[in-house]
Amino acid sequence: MRHMRALVNNVWDSTYLERLEGCRARALAGGGQERIDAQHRKNKLTARERLEILFDPQSFTEVGALVESRIDDFGADKKRVPGDGVVTGYGKINGRLVFASSEDFTVFGGTLGEAHSMKICRMLDMALEMRAPVVMLNDSGGARIEEGICALAGYAGIFRRNTAASGIIPQIAVIMGPCAGGACYSPAICDFVFMVRQTGMMFITGPQVVRAVTGQRIDQQELGGADMHTRRSGAVHFAYDDDRSCLLAVRKLLAYLPQNSGESAPVMEGEPNDLCRGLQQMVSDNQRKCYDVKAVIGAMVDKHSFFEVHKEFAPNAVTGFARLNGDTVGFAANQPNCLGGSLDVNASDKLARFVRFCDAFHIPIVTLVDVPGYMPGSEQEQGGIIRHGAKVLYAYAEASVPKVTVILRKAYGGAYIAMNSKELGADIVYAWPIAEIAVMGAEGAVDIIFRKQIAAAGDDSEVRDQHIQAYKEKFMNPYIAAARGFVDEVIRPEETREKLAAALEMLKGKRRAACTHGNIPL
Repeated sequence: MRHMRALVNNVWDSTYLERLEGCRARALAGGGQERIDAQHRKNKLTARERLEILFDPQSFTEVGALVESRIDDFGADKKRVPGDGVVTGYGKINGRLVFASSEDFTVFGGTLGEAHSMKICRMLDMALEMRAPVVMLNDSGGARIEEGICALAGYAGIFRRNTAASGIIPQIAVIMGPCAGGACYSPAICDFVFMVRQTGMMFITGPQVVRAVTGQRIDQQELGGADMHTRRSGAVHFAYDDDRSCLLAVRKLLAYLPQNSGESAPVMEGEPNDLCRGLQQMVSDNQRKCYDVKAVIGAMVDKHSFFEVHKEFAPNAVTGFARLNGDTVGFAANQPNCLGGSLDVNASDKLARFVRFCDAFHIPIVTLVDVPGYMPGSEQEQGGIIRHGAKVLYAYAEASVPKVTVILRKAYGGAYIAMNSKELGADIVYAWPIAEIAVMGAEGAVDIIFRKQIAAAGDDSEVRDQHIQAYKEKFMNPYIAAARGFVDEVIRPEETREKLAAALEMLKGKRRAACTHGNIPL
């Protein structure tokens, strides 16, 4: 009885809990209602509102909510807010553990200082230790000037951790507001970058600096908006019109990816697809007639499962994830609808980095080939097509994940080699009956080999046509490559899904190379 009375009397002083609730309230308030309202007027959600959409309901746990800046200069001591302009923590996305940071523009304009960067670094450390993906929501005015070199050191710490995590855990950056100066390089190191149109912007130097240095007048969106980065620079993989749709797309992408390089991607229940029966109608045997390779991919994979990556950049190549009988597969393809599907500088970079990501995270790669060659011209040569084209060769040769190639139509020259040819390391190579595999197209080859005969014939084009037809029959059909073992099987188009599924099932037990690699920006 005496013991019970003591327990009843042992009541905490109310100030303890009042202080706690006060600190929590200040952290949740961020920069205050006025700045929150300003954020909403710009069609931007707050840091915490974004996390509510990104994570499964009630699953996010915040870490470091009461961290504050230690800087007193320039009146900073009077502006301190618990959390210091970034929300960090962990939770579940699609039922799986994910870590995240979300910059709060209402606090110091989301600028990064010592405490701010410390929170992000700790979050990255936790993600790497737990081998779980990380999502970084960017909405920041850049380095906090008041904190000087401490801010710069903070960025360096983040970059080092991004690099250490590369190829081990998936890293996703989302540009939802300004991202300028040194802040740009963390997203650039990440595996995938999302961006919100109009509100998101990313550049090393802003319009004012550009004008001061070069005299050029340019607005923020032209300089570093979503459309510029998705179409021209290639620095952004996905663009969406608002915060919500962008964050839902991040959730969708994560559903295709493994937790880390040591695990497999989750298997989802896939809806069977019988569209392969229409592939003959999609792809003409006329080598000059274009078609959309995305429709071809859609016919091979589980219904509505193709999720394109880098859609707007280098459209002469197509990359993305899909499911085949529920398993995640990476697709890389030439796009005849654009530049005839030829490989240029940008397409080479796009393909190489996608292949290296798939290899780092043990995602099988299916390559669809319809390529006339590397893009010719002085612009390409001066732009480094030799150097960039070599990246595709290197990426495929390096990759030790299951690799299956389907030669749909053209496969000429060095581009044939680069697009996961047998001798470059493809595990299985299929070809359709209309495939042409050769050093170059028949017309070019005939003009070189039979130039004297053609010249002697004068205006008689029939002679040239006869040589072209004979060359095709003798050197370009897939049966020649099959006879020498460079093609494993010539298949009917309608058999493609079945053959791919069987090959990938067989290759599930393939041993990977002992060494791993990161996903260096290319």
